[in-house]
Amino acid sequence: MKPLAYRMRPTKIDEVVGQKHLVGPGKIIARMVKARLLTSMILYGPPGTGKTSIASAIAGSTKYAFRALNAATDSKKELEAVVAEAKMSGTVVLMLDEIHRLTKPKQDFLLPHLENGRIILIGATTENPYISISPAIRSRTQIFEVKPLSPADIKEAIERALHDSQNGLGQMKIKLTPAAMDHLTNATHGDLRSTLNALELAAKSTEPEQESATITLDLSVVEECLQRKALVQDKNGDAHYDVISAFQKSIRGSDADAALHYLARLLEAGDMISVDRRLLTIAYEDIGLANPQAAARTVNAVTAAEKIGLPEARIPLANAVIELCLSPKSNSAISAIDAALADIRAGNYGDVPNRLKDSHYQGADQLGHGTEYKFPHDYPHDWVQQEYLPAKLRTRQYYQPKENGKIEQAYKKQYDSLRAAQKNKGPR
Repeated sequence: MKPLAYRMRPTKIDEVVGQKHLVGPGKIIARMVKARLLTSMILYGPPGTGKTSIASAIAGSTKYAFRALNAATDSKKELEAVVAEAKMSGTVVLMLDEIHRLTKPKQDFLLPHLENGRIILIGATTENPYISISPAIRSRTQIFEVKPLSPADIKEAIERALHDSQNGLGQMKIKLTPAAMDHLTNATHGDLRSTLNALELAAKSTEPEQESATITLDLSVVEECLQRKALVQDKNGDAHYDVISAFQKSIRGSDADAALHYLARLLEAGDMISVDRRLLTIAYEDIGLANPQAAARTVNAVTAAEKIGLPEARIPLANAVIELCLSPKSNSAISAIDAALADIRAGNYGDVPNRLKDSHYQGADQLGHGTEYKFPHDYPHDWVQQEYLPAKLRTRQYYQPKENGKIEQAYKKQYDSLRAAQKNKGPR
C-alpha cells in the first residue's frame, strides 16, 4: 500500500533524479559518499524535489542504517531510540523532516551525538535555513539547496517507474500518450512526489482495453488525477512555458489586457506558483528602480495570494499585474549587477584597497589595513571623498541610470553628483 513515490526512492546515490549540482560525479555529496566522510547536512528546497531521496541514497550507498523522523510530530523518545541504536550498532543516518520545527530540548539532546559523529543528521526543510534554523544546528551542518526538478528530470523518473517491475508499474501494460506525458512532466513544477502519485492513481483507476489489456492514459485522465488542467495542447509540449513567457513580456511591454489574459490562463491551469515567481522577478527586473514601491506592493500581493489561495488569490494578483503593466520601467539594476558579475567571472578584479580591509585584529595597523580609512559620519553631509573600488577598476561604472520614472531620475541625479564629487575630490 506504499505510494509509488515512496517505492521508487533511490537506494544508491547514482539513482537520484536531478540535483546533479550535489550528487553528480565529482560534486560535494557524491564525494562524501565515495570517501565515506559524511557530515551532517541540511537540505532545503520545495516539496517533492528529492530531499528524502538523497538521504535514503546516502544511507544505501554507504550501508549505514537509515532512520526517518519528523521534527514536528516525533517525540524526544523516538530520537533517544535512534541514538541508542547508533550506540549499539554504529553510525546511523537520521533523516529529520521539518527540521526548522525542532524544539530546543530535542536540539540539545542531538547536539553531542552530531559532534561525535554517531548520528549523521540530514535535515530537510522548505524554509530558509539561515532564518528558520537555530545557529547551534547550522554551525554543525553543511547547508545545501535542493532545486526544483526540470521537466527532463521528471520524464526520466516517469519512464523509470513505468519500466520498474519490482517497485514501479512495470507489471502493468501502460500506454502514456505524448500529451499526457507532457502534462505530467510540466504541471507539478518539479514536484516529483505529486507526479508519481498522480501517475499511479491514473494507472490503477483506468480500465484496461479488453483485447490488449493495455491501460491508455490520455491527457484527460492525467488532468483529472493531477487536478490541473493543461493550458493548451501543442506538438512540442512547450505551451506552458510559452504562456509564462508571454505573461512576462506583456507586463514588460505595458499591455495590461494581454497580461491579464495570460494571468487568467495560468490561474485556470492551477499554476499560481509560476505566477508568483514571475511577478516577483518582473517587479525587480523590469520595473526596478523606476518604481521601487511597486516591487514592495508586489511582494505584499504575492504573500496575500499565498495565504488566501485560489480563487480569491486572483484579486491581489490582478492588482499587481495591472500596477506593474502601468508602471514606468527600468532594467538598470539587473544590467548593473550583470556587468559586475561579468567582470568577476572574467577574472577582472583587483585587491581590496588597504584602507577598506578589516582592521579588527592585532597587527592590522602594521600591515596598513584600515589605517587611512575615513569614517564618512565624521564629515559634513556624512560623505567624504575616498576610493572604494580596487585600483585597476577605478574608472568602472556598472550602474547606468535610466530616467523613466521620477524616482530613478532622482537616483540618477544623486549618482551623477557623487561620481563627480569623487573625481573632483569634493562635493559638487
